[in-house]
Amino acid sequence: MARPRIVVVGAGFAGVACVRRLERTLSPEEAEILLVTPFSYQLYLPLLPQVASGVLTPQSVAVSLRRSRRRRHRHRHRHRTRIVPGGAVGIDTLAKVCVIRKITGELVDQPYDQLVLAPGSVTRTFDIPGLAEHGRGMKTLAEAAQLRDHVIAQLDLADAAAPGSAERASRLGFVVVGGGYAGTETAAALERLTTNALGRYPRLDRREISWHLVDVAPKLMPELGDRLGRAALDVLRHRGIEVSLGLSVAKAGREDVTLTDGRVLPCRTFIWTAGVAASPLIATLGAETAKSGRLVVAPDLRVPGADGAFALGDAAAVPDLAGGGDGAVCPPTAQHAARQGRVAADNVVATLRGTPLRPYSHKDLGLVVDLGGRDGVSRPLGIDLRGMPAQAVARGYHWAALRTGAAKTRVMTNWLLNAVAGDDFVRTGFQTYESGTLRDFEHTDRYLTPEEVRARTTADGDT
Repeated sequence: MARPRIVVVGAGFAGVACVRRLERTLSPEEAEILLVTPFSYQLYLPLLPQVASGVLTPQSVAVSLRRSRRRRHRHRHRHRTRIVPGGAVGIDTLAKVCVIRKITGELVDQPYDQLVLAPGSVTRTFDIPGLAEHGRGMKTLAEAAQLRDHVIAQLDLADAAAPGSAERASRLGFVVVGGGYAGTETAAALERLTTNALGRYPRLDRREISWHLVDVAPKLMPELGDRLGRAALDVLRHRGIEVSLGLSVAKAGREDVTLTDGRVLPCRTFIWTAGVAASPLIATLGAETAKSGRLVVAPDLRVPGADGAFALGDAAAVPDLAGGGDGAVCPPTAQHAARQGRVAADNVVATLRGTPLRPYSHKDLGLVVDLGGRDGVSRPLGIDLRGMPAQAVARGYHWAALRTGAAKTRVMTNWLLNAVAGDDFVRTGFQTYESGTLRDFEHTDRYLTPEEVRARTTADGDT
């Protein structure tokens, strides 16, 4: 008999944790494991702002999927999981087929026996004029690297522009929308980049640079609580970042951004980090979804009505059994995703072996926010920290969470080198070839409709 085929979609925290657990639990004879991902690395997403600001190199946060963390596992698990270089663009849960668009653009149908859906999320956008054309995201490695190039290019071009000109004002105007972790850390990291770079641009004055952080919520990072949220707000404002809460963007243009209170901000760098939505792949299932398009799942991560399918991570509304109360779901954090991945793997194994499945339950251990320099706010195990202790906890947590020794070494070396030698503020040339907007990197228009998926799988079944 053929081995059961387990298809895992997504190489984020959830997908990688699931695959590693499956490799260690199942013998090669028990199942074949496939991992569908366009890149053979796990992106350590929380450190992307440090890539954009030049503190870390892109390779530092791209953790190889082909390198084992422990030397003693290298031989045992070598070539165990087959990596399929592409992205899932449609699922037919009745035919048990996953439609994959390979990195060549070719569409292939991949049958499965067990399916683990961990496709993650995309940037949540709204119907705001100019957002798709001018907004920049911070969800991918390419976006972070391109954003660094773009910001340094604005300094170069502003330095060459006439003092007091409209061009100079717009090139030195930076707007970040989103007062969550991604937006706050991005604004903090990139503001340090522009401030530190001024020593190389004697024709620019610090007073000419304007940074704005905008969020529709009344508080900054409300998950941290009032005290730490205010502490983070004080750090940003002390650095000269103007924080506007209770507002959003009405429209965006090539050289300015208009806020909902009527203010028009000169700006050629408009960064959008206002939350996330589930991957468009979820919509192809035609299944029940919750807020932000997340797939409704049972406590044991099974997808109701879909035989052999599990979903987790940012793309799933996983019930929060540990402390959220009735109807609460787990927040889309790396902490939950990694632990859900291990539970999903255990439940896939239990399904294959005919043993009971277990529900996912985990109490959040805390939150960490690195604001760059000597600033940070963190709440590990419910203890409020700020300043250097908070930043040390944040960096220590991220360093420990990196999966391989090579990644740990690269990150630590980059931190030390940046602290000692600083930055040279050079561009690599990425921004010469792409505009770098949201539509350039997230490819949300490449997914199939449920009807297209059924048409493909029905045709395959008839032939």
